[in-house]
Amino acid sequence: MTIPLPGHLHAQRDRIVELADLGYTDVWSAESDGADGFTPLALAAAWEERLHLGTAIIPAFTRGPACLAQSVASLADAAPGRFTIGIGSSSDVIVGRWNGIPFEQPYRRVRDTVRFLRDALSGEKVAQRYDTFEVNGFRLGVKPEVSPPILVAALREQMLRLAGREGDGAIINWLAPHDVATVASVVNEAAGGSAEIVARIFVCPSDNAEVVRAGARYAIAAYMNVPVYAEFQRWLGRGDALAGMWEAWAAGDRRQALQEIPDEVVDDLVVHGTPEQCRARIDEYVAAGVTTTALAILGLDPDVSHGDAVRALAPQA
Repeated sequence: MTIPLPGHLHAQRDRIVELADLGYTDVWSAESDGADGFTPLALAAAWEERLHLGTAIIPAFTRGPACLAQSVASLADAAPGRFTIGIGSSSDVIVGRWNGIPFEQPYRRVRDTVRFLRDALSGEKVAQRYDTFEVNGFRLGVKPEVSPPILVAALREQMLRLAGREGDGAIINWLAPHDVATVASVVNEAAGGSAEIVARIFVCPSDNAEVVRAGARYAIAAYMNVPVYAEFQRWLGRGDALAGMWEAWAAGDRRQALQEIPDEVVDDLVVHGTPEQCRARIDEYVAAGVTTTALAILGLDPDVSHGDAVRALAPQA
C-alpha cells in the first residue's frame, strides 16, 4: 500500500497497524509535493514491525549525495532488513521548476547515485569523481546492520537495464499486466537472473465504470503528456491509441484531449471494478512477473472512501 494515507501524519498509527492486520506486507512512499519520502516510513517503522518499507521513489537530484546517503542509512538502521530504497530521475517539473536544480543527464545522475550509495553504504570513505557529481572524503557515520536493496525507477530499455545491471531491480508503473513481460525481460536479462520488480498499480475498487473512467482520464492525460511517459507508452504499443489525445493536448484543447483517451487505455492502466475483480486483476500482474505490488488508491468514486478501498482490496478480504 502507498503511504502516507489521507490525513495528518501523526494521526495514522492505528491505520498503519490495520494494514498489517489486513495482510498487507509492504508500505511504499513517494515524493513529489506532499510529505517527503522518508518521514512516513520512519513513523511506520516505529509503529508496525510487520511491514516492509520502501520508497517509490526518491528523486536522485533533490538531495546532495551525502544527505541522501544519511537518510537512506538512517532508515535502514531504524528498520534492519525491512527497508528498500527506490530512486529515480523524477521529472523536470519536480527537479527543475520546483527545486531549481538543472534536470540534466537524468540517466547518468541515477546511475551515479546508485554507484555512490553502494560506495557509501559500505562504510568506507568515498573520494570519487562520478560523471554528474564529485564526493571528496565523505564517510557515513551510521552503518546499517543490513544494507538496503537499491531499486531503480525505470520506463524504457536503458534505465531498465541499469536497474538490472547495477540496481537490485526495478520500480515500474503505468502499465497493464500484459506489458509486464516486455519490461521485466529487459531487467532480468541485465541482472542475469530474476530481479525484484515492484509495480505501482493505480486502483479504484468501484464498479461505477463511467465515473472511474472520467476521473482516470485526468490522471492519464497529466502523466502521458510528459515526454518520457509518452515515449514509454509508444514503446509499449499504445502510440496509435493515444495519438488523438496527444494531438489535442498539443493544440491546447484539454477537454478534447480527455475525450480522445479510449476506454481500453483507461482499463489497461487503471485497475477498477468490484473488489473481487480488482484483486483478480492485481494477481495478473504477479503472474506476469511482478514480485511486489504497491497499490496506489485513486479516489475517483466519491462513494468509496480510502479506508473502505484499503479494506476491500486487502489480501485477507
